[in-house]
Amino acid sequence: MANLKNRDLISMRDLSAEEIGYILVMATKLKALQKSGQPHALLPGKSLAMIFQKPSTRTRVSFELTMFQLGGHALYLNAGDIQLGRGETVADTARVLSRYVNAIMIRTFKQSDVEELAQYASVPVINGLTDLEHPCQILADLLTIKERKHRLAGLKLAWVGDGNNVSHSLMLACARLGMNITLAVPEGYDPDPDIVGAAQEYAAGTGASVVLTRDPAVAVNRADVVVTDTWASMGQEGEHAERIKVFEAYQVNKTLVSLANKDYIFMHCLPAHRGEEVVDEIMDGPHSVVWDEAENRLHVQKALVALFLGANV
Repeated sequence: MANLKNRDLISMRDLSAEEIGYILVMATKLKALQKSGQPHALLPGKSLAMIFQKPSTRTRVSFELTMFQLGGHALYLNAGDIQLGRGETVADTARVLSRYVNAIMIRTFKQSDVEELAQYASVPVINGLTDLEHPCQILADLLTIKERKHRLAGLKLAWVGDGNNVSHSLMLACARLGMNITLAVPEGYDPDPDIVGAAQEYAAGTGASVVLTRDPAVAVNRADVVVTDTWASMGQEGEHAERIKVFEAYQVNKTLVSLANKDYIFMHCLPAHRGEEVVDEIMDGPHSVVWDEAENRLHVQKALVALFLGANV
């Protein structure tokens, strides 16, 4: 049995396949308890500091509810509330918060800020999103796929769009778990080569494949899971008009998904720009699991926080 007490989640690289599986099992148990109305206050009196330098609907609501449903308390700290990296160093912020709270979640721009926070904090640190990775989202994605497909290893996942933070964490997770992933990304928007290299190294050990292509049809052909994301992420709004031109051929629509397996599922981490990266017909169609995926952020994050703080069911 995996022991995750006092761990950090900075990157999907931090978790082994066994540990990912353990988190998903815990999330499934907690989800069942919540659905049946059974209280599960595993963390009475515990507190989570939530640092937001990037705003979010799902991350804020799901982490606040995580602590509420586990019997603890969440403190929302936006960029104006603290002087992270400005009036106070990241290291000193980590030291101070560690004296007050039991865990820290941070949603920010630079991966290095999360790494430094974890280095100097004496409590668990969770990456709620950076420009490089989004591990909490990917754990929710994995739970959603497992619920629908009843397995992970051997499936083919197609990523269509930007080689961004979500694609990075997804690539690492798929390779760890023996899932085949093909990413269709336009030239100039490739994922980070270091992440690609790490994923290919993991895949060599699990028998999975990590493939990059320029052709969305190649990626989606016989895919079990089709995933996309916004073409212009937070902080890239100034590039929006240019990106629409570049990514026009990467839209997930009826023609593209006709190449996938008949029982494929469609996923999107949200928020979606309908009519751009995905059309309504797919977003709201019978293959879409985006709302399950959004809900599962809550359940995997409850599992993470509980396990990092030494609780279990």
